[in-house]
Amino acid sequence: MARIKRGVVARRKHRAILQRARGFRYSRKLLFKPANEAVLHSLAYAFRDRRQRKRDLRRLWIVRINAAARQSGLPYNRFMHGLRRAGVEIDRKVLADLAVRDTGAFARLVEVAKGQL
Repeated sequence: MARIKRGVVARRKHRAILQRARGFRYSRKLLFKPANEAVLHSLAYAFRDRRQRKRDLRRLWIVRINAAARQSGLPYNRFMHGLRRAGVEIDRKVLADLAVRDTGAFARLVEVAKGQL
């Protein structure tokens, strides 16, 4: 029975990993073993950070809303409480966008929130 050699399969696998390692530094883009390890770590980080990004954006929105609400004389927690009591159902992403792009509309929302407190 003939011996099975892996030359073509191994080369294809190595080439695929090295393609994914393009842009890495030093031996991590040139040699298979460091490149393979780096690619596996990068995939794990990408998976983790797709979830982390959602948390980071929510934190950014809250910071922006707080800054804009405080300019109108109301801290973030009281502003959100007032909106909730007024029945205004605007999510934080839209509120942050209003705070940055349309300060007049945001100021009116602050007044609505103040009216409910």
